[in-house]
Amino acid sequence: MKKVYALSLLVGMCASFAVSAASELRYGVEAEYPPFESRNSAGELEGFDIDLGNAICKAASLKCAWVETSFDALIPGLMAKKFDAINSAMNITEQRRKSIDFTQPIYRIPSQLVGKADSGMEATPAGLKGKTIGVLQGSIQETYAKEHWEKHGVTVVSYKDQNMAWGDLLNGRIDASLVMSAAGQAGFLSKPQGKGFGFIGKPVSDDTILGSGIGYGLRKGDEATKKQLDAAIDKVRADGTITALAKKYFPGIDVAVK
Repeated sequence: MKKVYALSLLVGMCASFAVSAASELRYGVEAEYPPFESRNSAGELEGFDIDLGNAICKAASLKCAWVETSFDALIPGLMAKKFDAINSAMNITEQRRKSIDFTQPIYRIPSQLVGKADSGMEATPAGLKGKTIGVLQGSIQETYAKEHWEKHGVTVVSYKDQNMAWGDLLNGRIDASLVMSAAGQAGFLSKPQGKGFGFIGKPVSDDTILGSGIGYGLRKGDEATKKQLDAAIDKVRADGTITALAKKYFPGIDVAVK
């Protein structure tokens, strides 16, 4: 009788643990990319993706947990089950779809070049020939720069986090950096160190490389998580949360997925 009771207790404990585990969503994040995600002076995570991630967890009745890693390690980390979803301003592209699945697109941000305001550069292969451009390692901006510019005499340097690229831009080691426009504005241009710098030309375009918008990366075949998160995304879009957060973090930028 004691053995039966012990077995029943063990089964109950396992079931309870499974429910607890299922109620927590572990986000993978690279926290060096303001205003999307970064740590404040108190060491707390903050930014558009952090606030949006918490809102989506609330809409899905889930508890949020955050696992930090470098951007280029996000997809391998997801596949190794170190976390359940990538929430780090990751654009949905066909190349990435070969390795992982995605939720529906949540928002979209254009990519632009940031450099000296009086540099005379243009965001074209001819306008950047002989120049050195910094990009975030593993990003679509890296892919774009290598495909469109590197083949035409432009040197492309990849960085583990965007702050390193800003440092080299200030020191003159690179001539410009290709980033999502909101990251360029909030992470550099709006700060004292950004004085004398600005956006170079119009946003670059290539839907194949730059993708259809930003969503959460998921493991292949994880339909349960996709269904749960897509429903929560619909809720926060309908109640105005995405629009409100965009106005807070990206004033003047239309983030709607078209």
